[in-house]
Amino acid sequence: MTNDEWGLVRNKLQKAVGQNNYTNWIEPLEFADLKNGVATFLVPTNFMGNWVDRNFGDKILHQMVGEGLKVSRLDFAVPSKTATAKLAQASDETAPAVAIARTNHDDLPGAPLYDRFTFDNFVVGKPNELAHAAARRVAEGGPVTFNPLFLYGGVGLGKTHLMHAIAHEMTTRNPDLRVVYLSAEQFMYRFVQALREKQMMDFKQLFRSVDVLMVDDVQFIAGKDSTQEEFFHTFNALVDQNKQIIISGDRAPGEIKDLEDRIKSRLQCGLVVDLHPTDYELRLGVLQNKVSTYREQYNGLVIADGVLEFVAHRISTNVRVLEGALMRLFAFASLVGREITLELAQDCLGDILRASDRKVTVEEIQRKVSEHYNIRLSDLIGPKRVRTIARPRQVAMYLAKHMTSRSLPEIGRRFGGRDHTTVMHGVKRIDELKGADDQIAEDLELLRRALEA
Repeated sequence: MTNDEWGLVRNKLQKAVGQNNYTNWIEPLEFADLKNGVATFLVPTNFMGNWVDRNFGDKILHQMVGEGLKVSRLDFAVPSKTATAKLAQASDETAPAVAIARTNHDDLPGAPLYDRFTFDNFVVGKPNELAHAAARRVAEGGPVTFNPLFLYGGVGLGKTHLMHAIAHEMTTRNPDLRVVYLSAEQFMYRFVQALREKQMMDFKQLFRSVDVLMVDDVQFIAGKDSTQEEFFHTFNALVDQNKQIIISGDRAPGEIKDLEDRIKSRLQCGLVVDLHPTDYELRLGVLQNKVSTYREQYNGLVIADGVLEFVAHRISTNVRVLEGALMRLFAFASLVGREITLELAQDCLGDILRASDRKVTVEEIQRKVSEHYNIRLSDLIGPKRVRTIARPRQVAMYLAKHMTSRSLPEIGRRFGGRDHTTVMHGVKRIDELKGADDQIAEDLELLRRALEA
């Protein structure tokens, strides 16, 4: 087949597949060879070849046969630089066989992975055990079961650690796997760059040819219409190929403001897992896991009994702050040549301890309870007494009693000027219910964690 004959076939394909499909998928094809009934085309990437074969192969074959060409099968190949040069010099009829180039992972657009963020270094506790188990399952490879896997939680709770751990495990098990990890901001930056440099085809081919796509902090593309559009199509293309997608965010997909509904729907179709705020046992485990590393780094510096327990109890914000506090303790003690005692910890970590002692206000509690039960704040503190409002009001009063230093009369005044006996009754009622009603107990625990985070 000559280039002229391929030109006639392309003209017919343009009408058959439409201008947009023709521009994106047919026009970039370069005819290389027709031998023994097999027509070979050069394509920029394996992804493009697979896509064209799957979506337009039958149409191409039909049009070629219609032109009287003896073709029974199509083949798509990514040429090596040497083969490409030879093809450019050779005539159409004497073109040499195409050399297939192995894809180099250096072309992947991902961010670097931290060596310390592995499963071995991840401390598992009740708040994160489900997320850890799901991440482990995905990292083991095999059939795609959770697609996407969506991890969400506040700052410093371990989302990024798990994402890096998955990538490390996958590439260790299968070095040929094309795994891309990057933040949503980096995805957006590369998209804008591709638009500016008119390289959208390269961008599409690159991101849609990976085996595993991992996007951290997806909330950052919310409100960015063009980026969301491209992310949506990339997501769909990978799912159609049964490729694994792992996403993280600071909240559940349905709660991310200005994220398109169709993207929320796609993110919710897989496994959505929450990493809860850390509890005391998990914080203590994190500190104990880090101590051996710091002792080695600071020549066996001694840490007195009770210091780790004190730090784990007083610093409850997140793991990053906790690890930073421990590093500061070791560095300070090393500089002044002292043992790490409770007194030194109190002096050295004064600013962190004061920040962690932030007082919860009645107003914060009212706002969180309103959001949790999906009722208006004005109804929570207003006169309505229907059960759907009265029970959340009693929950808010209970939390205000136990999480603030306000007196019962002061709490009553903030709930629409109610008498302190009303507050007392509400607190007593929730006290009774939390032992018998699992839902109330769970609501209290979730609200307490959210307020302490």
